[in-house]
Amino acid sequence: MADRPAALDAFDRRIVDVLAVDGRISVTDLARRIGLTKSPTQARLRRLEEAGVIRGYRALFDPIRLGRDHVAFVEVKLADTREAALTAFNDAVVRVPEVEECHLIAGAFDYLLKVRTASMTGYRMLLAERISTLPNVAQTSTYVAMQAVKEDGLAP
Repeated sequence: MADRPAALDAFDRRIVDVLAVDGRISVTDLARRIGLTKSPTQARLRRLEEAGVIRGYRALFDPIRLGRDHVAFVEVKLADTREAALTAFNDAVVRVPEVEECHLIAGAFDYLLKVRTASMTGYRMLLAERISTLPNVAQTSTYVAMQAVKEDGLAP
């Protein structure tokens, strides 16, 4: 059932909306915000977690304060797009920590990567030593982001 949307009612959707902005909210405050009491709110949270709607909770970090404010989007074309080649690329790209996102694309190229590094020099080295050497990579094109207007579903 993980490949089908979960059946969510208005309370479930409000829980998801509130948690998307404040994942550390107490159950009591969450219950107040969505208009239920604590017990049914806890039961709904548990059900949303068990159903995989809520996959986890995490801290969001400021990449600029961490010295990782260089963002590039990379189009990747593969030399081979048979299933084994896609699997090999997928298995390798998930092991590159600077790659924040990787999407298989239907279009003029095969993958779109979101890459975060400390500098252009760091990105250039990453591209040459890691991304270009991933399995079956034939060509890359880079687009450097000048400003993040919205990331992680939130405006900075």
